[in-house]
Amino acid sequence: MHIVDLAKELKITEVFILEKLKALKLRAKDGKEITPGVEMILRDALADEGIGTRVVEEEEAPKKAVKKPKAAAAAKPKAAAQKTDKPKSPSGAKAAGKVTKKPAVVEKIIEAKSGPLPKAVEPPKPAVAAQKQPVAPAIKPAPAADHAKGGAPSAPRDQPKPEARVEPPKIDVSKIVLPAEPLPFEPVKKKVRFDQPFVTVKPLVKKRRRGEGDSGSFHRENRPSPTAAAMAGAGPSLAQGPLQDIEIPVPITVKDFAVRVNQKMNAVLKRLLDMGIFANINQNLGEELVQKLAASFGVNVLKTKSQEEQWVDLHQQEKDDPALLKPRAPVVTFMGHVDHGKTSLLDRIRCARVAQGEHGGITQHIGAYSVRMPAGTITFLDTPGHAAFTAMRARGAHITDMVVLVVAADEGIMPQTEEAIDHARAANVPIVVALNKIDKKTADPDRVKKQLAEHDLLPEDWSGKVGVVGVSALTGDGIDALLDRILLEAEVLELKANASKKASGIVIEAHLSKGRGAIASLIVQSGTLKEGDAIVVGPYAGKVKALFDDHERPIKEAGPSAPVEILGLSEVPAAGEMFYVVADDKTARAIALVRQEKIKNTKLSGSARVSLEELYAQIQEGHIKELRVVIKGDVQGSIEAIKEELSKIPTNEVKLKFMHTAAGDVNASDVILAMASQAIISAFNVDIDAKARAELEKTPVDVRRYRIIYDAVEDVRKALEGLLAPKLKRHFVGRVEIRNVLKLSKSGIVAGCYVQKGKIRNKAQVEVLRNGEVAHAGHISSLKRFKDDVKEVAEGFECGITISNFDQIQVGDIIEAFDIESIARKL
Repeated sequence: MHIVDLAKELKITEVFILEKLKALKLRAKDGKEITPGVEMILRDALADEGIGTRVVEEEEAPKKAVKKPKAAAAAKPKAAAQKTDKPKSPSGAKAAGKVTKKPAVVEKIIEAKSGPLPKAVEPPKPAVAAQKQPVAPAIKPAPAADHAKGGAPSAPRDQPKPEARVEPPKIDVSKIVLPAEPLPFEPVKKKVRFDQPFVTVKPLVKKRRRGEGDSGSFHRENRPSPTAAAMAGAGPSLAQGPLQDIEIPVPITVKDFAVRVNQKMNAVLKRLLDMGIFANINQNLGEELVQKLAASFGVNVLKTKSQEEQWVDLHQQEKDDPALLKPRAPVVTFMGHVDHGKTSLLDRIRCARVAQGEHGGITQHIGAYSVRMPAGTITFLDTPGHAAFTAMRARGAHITDMVVLVVAADEGIMPQTEEAIDHARAANVPIVVALNKIDKKTADPDRVKKQLAEHDLLPEDWSGKVGVVGVSALTGDGIDALLDRILLEAEVLELKANASKKASGIVIEAHLSKGRGAIASLIVQSGTLKEGDAIVVGPYAGKVKALFDDHERPIKEAGPSAPVEILGLSEVPAAGEMFYVVADDKTARAIALVRQEKIKNTKLSGSARVSLEELYAQIQEGHIKELRVVIKGDVQGSIEAIKEELSKIPTNEVKLKFMHTAAGDVNASDVILAMASQAIISAFNVDIDAKARAELEKTPVDVRRYRIIYDAVEDVRKALEGLLAPKLKRHFVGRVEIRNVLKLSKSGIVAGCYVQKGKIRNKAQVEVLRNGEVAHAGHISSLKRFKDDVKEVAEGFECGITISNFDQIQVGDIIEAFDIESIARKL
């Protein structure tokens, strides 16, 4: 019976029926249909709650209704029968009772298997047979007559099956075996109640799987086993019942997945094959496939997060209490074309002569400075303006709250100014334009504003939204107006941060200092960085040993938006790396180790960023035998001119391959082609369309834009020159004498040495000289002073040295360390 029909009959909802089935540890076929046995149990349970009536009581009601008129209406026929034929009445009644009651037992069995029969099919009593003539054909009186005459009564199984009973059920009554002896009359009169159903009800998890055509109403021993076709047709269907939650790291191999879900590897491979995936036990499975495969085995995948991901999520997803949020200083980046006066303008603001310390007056690294004013504090970032530091400027744009675009009023917008505009827009930050050098006679602010409007930077006095402030780094004119504009923009942005949690931020520059180790300049974006914090920066870890502000004064802590220098990192991180403060040193080292493994795997997989610098390095290492280039130009004539100039480069020993040349902007197809072929894109007087920019955000491809053909040719020439075999030149570094040889259980053979000349460095290339001849050539694997690992030992000091793959060291041997310089050849 369908649940929908039962719900309509009892005037209840389907959801209520399903919940009741679940409480009784029963279930419906496909969630829609229930068997007669289950229906009987369900009706009894609902009747206990006052919903509907019991099935057995509904069956007994017609019988009681028939008995009352039977006693009154059949009184006269009984008396007549006693007068006419007394010996016939008892035997006839007994025979009739036997004949009519046996089908009643059959009906009970049928009802238990297929539900209650229609009322019209109920066998009549012998006394009522004379009154209910239409029902008489259901049971023929012939056996009673024969028995009255003394003949043997016919066996019940020899009776013809009544046709009126085979309407609702589909069960063959002839196959039901009845007792050979006639049943006594008394047990039939007893009220039959099916308190225990024929269906064995067990918990769902222990219930065996149904076979094809199994209705659930037969005894367990009579149930047919699932056919092979039914088992084969199961396929990768989802497991029924609640799914078990298991943590599984993603990606995961087929072998490890089978262990996690407690399945045989062959079963997992077969399930993958059913999904149309041919795999082996060592193949990695992605997150989507793992979810689908696990669901087919009744498992819900809980993705396991690494320690690194947990800490990153803690910093990025932690919701700050609004009561803890405090206003912070804006981080402002100065960007623009080379020599347009960015550093000089910032120098004027800081009242310090920073530009004099730069090489050639050009900013070589990103510098961060904090300027305190009565109206508030502003943190400034000064990014390099020339094209060689484009990547650094891009990082500067992504850590800033605002960009001050410095444009010389006498020169206007230049190529690197356009790049700065693109970086600022990519960072989705507001732009304030500073028109520098307005004190010059050749200054033309209106021309610059027109150029800005052409780049969708419409000035406010031209009904736009971009603030344009005229300034002079030389005279100081307009500086106050520029600072007021910056503070106004910051007020609109409503910049706030929580200074009470663990710190996180970004590296703006880093270098190695002699005697101090790795020094990193950071911008704290959230939280407070304190001395002694365990910190993770990219693939490196460390402990903050000391902090210095932008004036190189030691401090104990640094809050949000503060520029700070730190000591204590294990290595020099790259500019643009994020840093996070973690619980302890052990956690920091574990996270750093995981990141180093990822970098190693990425390098092995060949998915590193393709840039001219890295191509040049790979060419020198011999990994690339040809340089592949995609050229895009404004017109076909420009492309032909570039190809002609490149063809003039002598390439007898090297190879230059043009993967694609076309006129027009750089599009997404060009980016994908360059990524697949490990090529660089050389764009001449063209832009990058929106789809290409979106593709570049997820595809590591280097796109170089040029305005002068000579610049494009020179970049390609330098990369091609790396294909030439370089000249090798050896430089002496140091010489040590072996005075003692120690054999340690952990370190192996250690040479006790004295540095005679120069210095000795860890990991340096060395030669072991014995009697004037080279006994071994290799590198230093370990360098110690007492028990500490050191990077180098100066002349006149003792040290312990372990040489890789060499344990035949003898007292008196000489170790010479040297560097090999590769001198590139020119074309």
